[in-house]
Amino acid sequence: MRFAVASVLAFASSVTAVGNAIVVNSTPSTFYLWSVGGSVGPRQTIAAGGNYTEVLHRDAKTGGIAIKITKTADGLYTGAPTQQFSYSLDGAQVWYDLSATMGEPFNGQRVTVTANGGGTIDWPKGSNPGGSQVKVTSSDSNVVFTAYGPA
Repeated sequence: MRFAVASVLAFASSVTAVGNAIVVNSTPSTFYLWSVGGSVGPRQTIAAGGNYTEVLHRDAKTGGIAIKITKTADGLYTGAPTQQFSYSLDGAQVWYDLSATMGEPFNGQRVTVTANGGGTIDWPKGSNPGGSQVKVTSSDSNVVFTAYGPA
């Protein structure tokens, strides 16, 4: 019994609090997202004013997670412009960035990624303003992607 209690206490002390990856839709339109690591998660539909949350986690195959966002329901599979909000959990830290492939779905709309204690990624016009977009914060922080309505 003492061994079991000691093992549980040792395990509990090695587990650290982990934050969330959050996607906020502050646009007037619905968009769609998939959480992608070594496999593609189910499509999520995010209505205007809605949000999506997942616990920050590490993918066993790829290490990182890419939350892929399109404005069309089947966009991930049809080559639609895709916003990528990516993160990689690395022990006490989480690294995050923002990119776009196949075009910029939020062109003309502001998109940001924020985290307490970490840097902000800000694309005021929905396109990469240049420079490094990679930021880092404590793994117990929430990392929040927000898409805003047209300017």
